[in-house]
Amino acid sequence: MVASSGEIVIEKHWREVTPRSVCDFFWDEANLHEDRRNVPPILFTGDVYLISVLRGDLFLIATVKEEYPPLLVIEFLHRVADIIHDYFGSVEENTLKENFSTVYQLLEEMMDNGFPLTTEPNALKAMIRPPSMISKIAEATIGASGVSETLPEGTVSNMPWRKTGVRYSQNEIYVDIIEEVDAIVDVNGQVVSSEVTGLVHCNSMLSGLPDLTLAFVDPDVIDDCSFHPCVRYNRYDRDRVVSFVPPDGMFELMCYRVRTHTHVAPPLYATPQLSYEIGPAGTVVAGRVSLLIGSKPSSSLKIPPRKGPIAVEEVVITMPFPKSVRTANLSASHGTILYDEATKVARWNLGTLPRDGQAQCTGSLVMSGPRPEESPPIEVFWKVPNATISGVAVASLQLVSETYRPYKGVRTLTRAGRYHVRTS
Repeated sequence: MVASSGEIVIEKHWREVTPRSVCDFFWDEANLHEDRRNVPPILFTGDVYLISVLRGDLFLIATVKEEYPPLLVIEFLHRVADIIHDYFGSVEENTLKENFSTVYQLLEEMMDNGFPLTTEPNALKAMIRPPSMISKIAEATIGASGVSETLPEGTVSNMPWRKTGVRYSQNEIYVDIIEEVDAIVDVNGQVVSSEVTGLVHCNSMLSGLPDLTLAFVDPDVIDDCSFHPCVRYNRYDRDRVVSFVPPDGMFELMCYRVRTHTHVAPPLYATPQLSYEIGPAGTVVAGRVSLLIGSKPSSSLKIPPRKGPIAVEEVVITMPFPKSVRTANLSASHGTILYDEATKVARWNLGTLPRDGQAQCTGSLVMSGPRPEESPPIEVFWKVPNATISGVAVASLQLVSETYRPYKGVRTLTRAGRYHVRTS
């Protein structure tokens, strides 16, 4: 696990020791990309393959010497990051340093001799207790260990994701359908490319051994599905319904890709403009920046009836500037804007987009050097609750094998993934 500074925070070896020099090779390749998300997930040093994923500012890197399914390795690395987030609340350098022993215990249980072993949160929490203030005091004073002496019952059953003997006074299950839009928008506001992916996230608080059946209104718009191990895939392949016995607590039930025959029409528009002033020596001495953003009257979003007009929330615009910019003086009509001198990046936190108007950001730039060959695109993040691109909705969520009637809640959300707008 490598921090944003290149420091190796955690390293764990199975079978044999891999030299640290492979991380130097990886970091040299990573430094070629200004956006860390563009680092290739698979690199070859000549001796080993480096397979990596990025979570926040932290790289999780696996070294592979033999032929191995790369998607399995990537999925395992994501599962490690998910477990760390589940245990400690975040995947950050400081979090790992504060919980060294617990992280190493988790890695010891999650992989055995280079093969994935126990990756279910419920089974891991039964073996390794999540850190708490009481457990830290006990460990410091009497040397108490957070590792269980007995093997969890679920690890030897055909449902390792489900704890036995679960009981709740109030039985509830919540389902969140979240869709992400990745798009590239040109200088004229036209969508050049777009892709929509979705996931179904559940929070189960059900007693006993509940058997659930989830049916969608229009499952034909869903494509390229991947499921949690609790889902009976044969049943979905035959009847297009999701039948499963859920884990206890929060988990990702499935993820999918949305079939779209045309490009997605976003719920907002953004028109960034960047102009330069050329000095007598032919170099750029100053510049002006202008950005207008507002909501569109029509979009590809599908809203259930009786939900009212859409509200574009949590709008954040990230504007990178050329390296020739020395400083920037920016102002915004709505929200707050901050400029980082070190990274040459401005971050405009707009909040909720005005429904009947538009927001504007303007400013001047002090520059020195040759005219930039191109202006970097801006990145826009936004959320729209109670809406989806695909129109996927839950038709029914039925419980069998138990006598109680649980409370069931369903929410939908559409948000931006990698949403880039080119600058004119």
